[in-house]
Amino acid sequence: MTVEVVGGLWTGSLALLADAAHMLTDAGGLALALIAIRFSERPATPRVTYGYVRMEVLSALTNAVVLLLLTIYILYEAYQRFVNPPDILGGPMLVVAVVGLAVNLASMKLLSAGSSESLNVKGAYFEVLSDMLGSLGVIVAAGVVMLTGWTLADPIIGAGIGLFIVPRTWILLKQAIHILLEGTPPEVDLALLERKLLAIPGVTAVHDLHVWTITSGLNAMSCHLVVADIGQAQAALLSAREAMKTGFGLSHTTIQIEDQKQREAEGELRL
Repeated sequence: MTVEVVGGLWTGSLALLADAAHMLTDAGGLALALIAIRFSERPATPRVTYGYVRMEVLSALTNAVVLLLLTIYILYEAYQRFVNPPDILGGPMLVVAVVGLAVNLASMKLLSAGSSESLNVKGAYFEVLSDMLGSLGVIVAAGVVMLTGWTLADPIIGAGIGLFIVPRTWILLKQAIHILLEGTPPEVDLALLERKLLAIPGVTAVHDLHVWTITSGLNAMSCHLVVADIGQAQAALLSAREAMKTGFGLSHTTIQIEDQKQREAEGELRL
């Protein structure tokens, strides 16, 4: 990535700079993830009762915003180069792109063995594969510039690589914002979850039901269960916890049991 940045500034190639930005999506994401992991290892305190596990979400949000701004800059720069095409050093641009391709091919070879055994490694493999395709795009642009002198090939390829970043970055941004807004995790069917709770013997109503994500892999749930007989409270609570854990993978639950007769007496029953 560093070589491509230096090479892009030296040769005047937007395609090289865009490909470096594409690599930044990987390097930046990994660096922020590592920082988030270090923070998440810190214990909870009276002031931060969940600890720092949401640093992962904040780092993802920062990464997505930076990359979208970077993409806007690349597209703006591509427009400027369409208006005033600059001189581009096709030869050095090609050399740097070939170096980038070689690095990506070596990385793919290192990751290929584990990609069939681990989803994380498979994800990394596909990231490097996309980087390799970006390097091929730069090589094509360099070849066109060298053979034909048509320098517009560089901003066209550069804009294409920049736009290639947008879909996954936009998905990352939406996921981070959804978590920060404490939205329902996409893998949890809230309507089905509510039906499971209502199917517990003795439960007559469910209200104030919330499911949200604290950080990746850690979902939480809270609700109020109304029972017809307060003597059934313990059994209903145990059944609800078991249903949440086995059916939805929710082990971090806060469930409050309420007596239907008392609520009716107070005129507060909400079905």
